[in-house]
Amino acid sequence: MTPPSTSISLKWARRRYLADRRGSTAIEFAIVAPIFLALMFSTFELGWFYFVNSSVDAAATNAARILRTGQADSVSKGEFFHLVVCPKVKFLGNCASRLTVEVKKFDNFAALTAASNEPFVCRDASESDIDNIKYDPSEELAIYRVRLCYLYDTLNPTIGMSLAENDLGQKKVTATYILRAEPYATSSSADEE
Repeated sequence: MTPPSTSISLKWARRRYLADRRGSTAIEFAIVAPIFLALMFSTFELGWFYFVNSSVDAAATNAARILRTGQADSVSKGEFFHLVVCPKVKFLGNCASRLTVEVKKFDNFAALTAASNEPFVCRDASESDIDNIKYDPSEELAIYRVRLCYLYDTLNPTIGMSLAENDLGQKKVTATYILRAEPYATSSSADEE
């Protein structure tokens, strides 16, 4: 049996040990921090993804405006890509390795509807597919489909949304714009008279 003074000191030491709160903040932080960081990075990833998506949409809208008004009637495929589309998304990365632009003319809306299931051709496709992307120069009153495909690198593919669609961890961000060109040739000839 332990002497009474020793048992009192053990009880006192046990109470003091259990009442000690030093270090509890560090332990609580170690438990909460990974969850907080995962939530924060997932929110940032989602916001950045929507920003990239809206930038690609803006590039498609700008390209469609140039086609609609006849400003692209004498522009080559390369000039259209580098002068019209790329400046809207070049801050996201190298356009030549991430972006494809298709400008395809249709005779009527029935033909456009029939071609609605055609897949997007992105930069991760074969070289022959990329080389065969259509670019029809602007023509008065023609029906066009403008399609852009941008390969977006996910920032943290393991946390939050699973965005990756290819082996490189990239997401295909696409935009489509359908338009009918304005009668710009007729209005410019009327202006000349």
